[in-house]
Amino acid sequence: MMTKKKLTILGATGSIGLNTLDVVARHPDRYEVVALTGHRQIERLYELCLAHRPRYAVVGHAEDAVQLAERLAAAGLATEVKNGPRALEEVASLPEVDAVMAAIVGAAGLAPTLAAVRAGKQVLLANKEALVMAGHLFMAEVRAHGATLLPIDSEHNAVFQSLPAYYAGDAEREGVSKILLTASGGPFRTLPLERLASVTPEEACAHPNWSMGRKISVDSATMMNKGLEVIEARWLFNLAPQQIEVVIHPQSVVHSLVQYVDGSVLAELGNPDMRTPIAHALAWPERIDAGVAPLDLPAIARLDFEAPDLARFPCLGLAYRALAAGGDAAVVLNAANEVAVAAFLDGKLPFLGIAKVIAATLDALPPAPLPHLAAVFAADARARQVAAHHVERFEK
Repeated sequence: MMTKKKLTILGATGSIGLNTLDVVARHPDRYEVVALTGHRQIERLYELCLAHRPRYAVVGHAEDAVQLAERLAAAGLATEVKNGPRALEEVASLPEVDAVMAAIVGAAGLAPTLAAVRAGKQVLLANKEALVMAGHLFMAEVRAHGATLLPIDSEHNAVFQSLPAYYAGDAEREGVSKILLTASGGPFRTLPLERLASVTPEEACAHPNWSMGRKISVDSATMMNKGLEVIEARWLFNLAPQQIEVVIHPQSVVHSLVQYVDGSVLAELGNPDMRTPIAHALAWPERIDAGVAPLDLPAIARLDFEAPDLARFPCLGLAYRALAAGGDAAVVLNAANEVAVAAFLDGKLPFLGIAKVIAATLDALPPAPLPHLAAVFAADARARQVAAHHVERFEK
């Protein structure tokens, strides 16, 4: 009889978490959900607990924990409900857990993801900010604790699949010349430039190919999402910035490519559905059904590629700038972006103001070393203050 893989899903109520649970539900003989977490979406977390019956559930606030615990008890479930950041770290490092889906969006996901790494878990990494903020420190922890890191972003998962088996970060030895991260170009790829000043949050969140949360949808519209993925790829695959190229591919069928020194280019293709990389990582090194329709190339008929326009997508250029600067520049970039995107979604900042706030924050905070994780969080806090100040200037 197959031993079930026991899972903690951080960020279970988001799009990645829900897609993970969809794949898990297709294979009840292979997977058991031990813990689910959701910050404030208590109703959705309640429904997920009823469906998957985890041993633990974690929410952000104590009053929500009390409410959820009462409802679950009334439904006859013995799920233990916890709350707060420490509880996230606890369920990410439970001795009985084999794999952790790290899908909490933003800087809040760093600490519990690190907890899973330090516990030597198989970490399915959907939280790109962990590597953006603390790349060399994070990868050092992975090596020190023998954790297994499997990328969930469709682009990084595609690169992972297209690299030699058990690639260990030596591109020269493996004959890798560069990787190409594909980007859809988002909803504004062909929008007249003069219209960008007036686009709304609803327009920015209407991604043409992928179903995602609001923050990541805005990041896709600005192409900051791709910029963060460039930084993530630098640490995941131990590549120099000039070995990471971004190419716009509107169909989102080629998820990314690896170019080798002999002229070969290997790519991973599939329909734009996050269940494919999730299923790949859940079952690695095996393969399982993800519930995704097979690719029909004749129906697609054509695949287009173009270079990104940095005048249209200045956030991508800012990400390369932060990567080249080193130190805490990527922390500053990420924090400023989170503040700016939140302000845009709240109607406090125009769309074009996102890049301006990020650039102003980078200008105000010259790169500083990151010798330890405390420095990461300190840099994050400083950058948020500076970015908030620049958002206020827009409001005035």
